[in-house]
Amino acid sequence: MAPYCVLAARLRHALNSGIRRYHVAPVLCQRAKVAMSHFEPNEHINYEKLEKNINIVRKRLDRPLTLSEKIVYGHLDDPAKQEIERGKTYLRLRPDRVAMQDATAQMAMLQFISSGLPKVAVPSTIHCDHLIEAQLGGEKDLRRAKDINQEVYNFLATAGAKYGVGFWKPGSGIIHQIILENYSYPGVMLIGTDSHTPNGGGLGGICIGVGGADAVDVMAGIPWELKCPKVIGVKLTGKLSGWTSPKDVILKVAGILTVKGGTGAIIEYHGPGVDSISCTGMATICNMGAEIGATTSVFPYNARMKKYLGKTGRADIAALADEFQQHLVPDSGCQYDQVIEINLSELKPHINGPFTPDLAHPVSDIGAVAEKEGWPVDIRVGLIGSCTNSSYEDMGRSAAVAKQALAHGLKCKSMFTITPGSEQIRATIERDGYAQILRDVGGLVLANACGPCIGQWDRKDIKKGEKNTIVTSYNRNFTGRNDANPETHAFVTSPEIVTALSIAGTLKFNPETDYLTGSDGKKFKLEAPDADELPKLEFDPGQDTYQYPPKDGSGQHVDVSPTSQRLQLLEPFDKWDGKDLEDMLILIKVKGKCTTDHISAAGPWLKFRGHLDNISNNLLIGAINTENGKANSVRNALTQEFGPVPDTARYYKKMGVKWAVIGDENYGEGSSREHAALEPRHLGGRVIITKSFARIHETNLKKQGLLPLTFADPADYNKIHPVDKLSIVGLADFAPGKPLKCIIKHPNGSQETIMLNHTFNESQIEWFQAGSALNRMKELQQKSS
Repeated sequence: MAPYCVLAARLRHALNSGIRRYHVAPVLCQRAKVAMSHFEPNEHINYEKLEKNINIVRKRLDRPLTLSEKIVYGHLDDPAKQEIERGKTYLRLRPDRVAMQDATAQMAMLQFISSGLPKVAVPSTIHCDHLIEAQLGGEKDLRRAKDINQEVYNFLATAGAKYGVGFWKPGSGIIHQIILENYSYPGVMLIGTDSHTPNGGGLGGICIGVGGADAVDVMAGIPWELKCPKVIGVKLTGKLSGWTSPKDVILKVAGILTVKGGTGAIIEYHGPGVDSISCTGMATICNMGAEIGATTSVFPYNARMKKYLGKTGRADIAALADEFQQHLVPDSGCQYDQVIEINLSELKPHINGPFTPDLAHPVSDIGAVAEKEGWPVDIRVGLIGSCTNSSYEDMGRSAAVAKQALAHGLKCKSMFTITPGSEQIRATIERDGYAQILRDVGGLVLANACGPCIGQWDRKDIKKGEKNTIVTSYNRNFTGRNDANPETHAFVTSPEIVTALSIAGTLKFNPETDYLTGSDGKKFKLEAPDADELPKLEFDPGQDTYQYPPKDGSGQHVDVSPTSQRLQLLEPFDKWDGKDLEDMLILIKVKGKCTTDHISAAGPWLKFRGHLDNISNNLLIGAINTENGKANSVRNALTQEFGPVPDTARYYKKMGVKWAVIGDENYGEGSSREHAALEPRHLGGRVIITKSFARIHETNLKKQGLLPLTFADPADYNKIHPVDKLSIVGLADFAPGKPLKCIIKHPNGSQETIMLNHTFNESQIEWFQAGSALNRMKELQQKSS
């Protein structure tokens, strides 16, 4: 197919040149169509529309465009009339496709069922990767997960079949690796119900993590809204070499920008250093951009992407991208809102943590820092893999380190686990011997799933509360995230550094300079690992784990038992009554970091992701209460007794009392899980007031009819106390850009008034008034019919 793509594109170029006009035969154009994926032969890449929209916007703005702008503005619903101002206006966009992981897909599909629509409007997929707990090893853990989660898997498979959604069965791999292998391509706009969806930026796409309600909008064929992102440019010079890896780029950037420095912006990598990074390495960098709050991250189309497309059976896409390359790279002279420059030749291996992914350290320094801070230096477990670092190249570099240790009679001093990113990666590293090398050095190969990275880890080597250190090649290391132990000090780094540190068993080991002692008593130094970025042979696809949706799924039955403890059909939230929100109680005033893990914990709670009432029993159980410094202990303002947060919220709901939450900076950072918004709404919450919000969580709160508001003066956070009552007044005049007034009523009868800002636009205000975005969608459907 590729030659036809190339020829047709060249003829189109001749047509547009204005020198002479030619007629391109319709049959040739027909043959030149390139499918978006092998699994959807009738859904084609539309670079012509992208090109047309880019040209319209470029003419309007009259300036060079960044790559991010080209792809985002190239997907505008109305490029001729859309108001465009970075960081201010809301864009109405038409993404190309949707991807959902099984934990978030449950609620997304339940919401789509509630919409009453017969079929999804864009190509969509479900990926079973979150519900497999790491315990005994890949095959045994997979069998156990299929048994335990049969009801949920059946729901997702039948809902996919009924509504036209492709279904990747458990064991197929992690959603982001599957997307990179099959669905991402240069210039695509993809939204996914997971915060690490930006992984697809490694193939030159704009891939954005969202909540399930956003996915429902796109699946319903409704334009999707996104605040026009700013663009932060990261210029890469020099060349990666030695122990330095792509992971070190994003670890360095996280240290510079912090966990909220990328909020509201796309991180766009450019410069001559880009070409020294493999396609999967670029995906690693984009993946962990979620940890700095970025909307997404992206790299320009280049030869490394072309090579990866070819090796994954998509040479036809690469040929088409070659012809449209001018639209898949930034314009010369384009302007960024901020520029960071990193010389890859000078970049050193990094390790970030503990407890936050932006606490960056050179590997050479971490041992001394850990001793000074009192962090455990002995490493209990090293874990490689996850959606961030589970490529063929990652596994090859780790195996290269392990092979050197084995040659000197050594194995890992720490426990060591390996998570393949996909069935294709698992089968290929088994064939090529990498998996066996990693087993020989002491590793346990886990299932092709998220596993310990998201807390799906039945850890047995320590007791809860025991202080210990683990090192991972994951992306996130919040308190208790991996094993539910708040005393686990988790550090994130590259897979090869994890492997080296696991062999040494201590944070005090620097593989660039330090020596190990072999079984023969002789000292030796590990050489910097070297491995192929792609297999010399073709990838081994392994087992077929994909379920195609039928052409007509209207007769498919989707079963949700009314007595199920795992699944629950949704009831619409109540509409706004048109009145101000008066005398709300404060459920909790949160102290410090409050991620979506704190608001709606994962791990054992994942089994309830399809049952809103049951999962609401984990609401804010990880958040620290300013009143007593404890987690999951708040004062019931009606009884004056202290109790769990969810129980107190349920009591207020039962008594008909509305409540609010007060939060700190970057409230809701981390996962895209919309349960962190659904739960407070379900239990009677109406307002969340913070110093600042993470992007995805703020949108999720709006979608569910809550009011996410920020202090006009962050110091006003200190004026509110857990025993106060709050009133939000002026809602009858609720309008974009107009602050709201908050009256604080203290127990002694005194009052204070503060101002609160918001980022609602007109359509989002309609979500609030209707009770939720889904309610508003139904209202519009009823009007149109």
